[in-house]
Amino acid sequence: MSHTLGIRQAQKQKTRQALLDSALELLEEQSLSSLGLREVTRAVGVAPTAFYRHFRSTADLGVALVEEALGSLHPMIGDTVSAAGDSGERIERAVDLIAHHVETHPAHVRFIARERHGGVQPVRRAISDQLARFAQEVRVELAKHPESEGWSDDDLLMLAGLYVDQMLMTASLFLEALEASEEERERVARVAGRQMRLIAIGRRNWLG
Repeated sequence: MSHTLGIRQAQKQKTRQALLDSALELLEEQSLSSLGLREVTRAVGVAPTAFYRHFRSTADLGVALVEEALGSLHPMIGDTVSAAGDSGERIERAVDLIAHHVETHPAHVRFIARERHGGVQPVRRAISDQLARFAQEVRVELAKHPESEGWSDDDLLMLAGLYVDQMLMTASLFLEALEASEEERERVARVAGRQMRLIAIGRRNWLG
């Protein structure tokens, strides 16, 4: 009996993931607000009623995509701004990690970039909540840096928000440059590094 339940659970999870994967592929060319559940179920090859065994609505599916796209990035964000290395090394590490993530997960990055200000409110809120969590995690890491001595928690959170926003903008720029030349991608990396260094300069002078 338990073996049968295990098989059913595995099949259910497989179908759920297929719905997420198909939706993400369809969202390459449209926004979530225009996506119909029948499009998604047709792509997977299941009946429309099967959709509701996994998600309450396309908005609910979108929230699950947000978790899939951003939930796994929390360890990476911590590594990016950890105290290891000097400011220049941290910036170089951050730019390299962002570029690699865009290259390996372009559909997820495109989905977040489009839906962050899109028309589906639960998804916008889910993205906002994830970004707020990133900012809190970055704040914790920034507090470990010697440069943070004398900073208030509010100011560290403000700085963390600047870095998170910059990482998002950098990811969008790398996304646009995916099909561009190697020289263009290198230019994007240089600009991203300079922008982060500008934030770092402001950080050093904030309490001055």
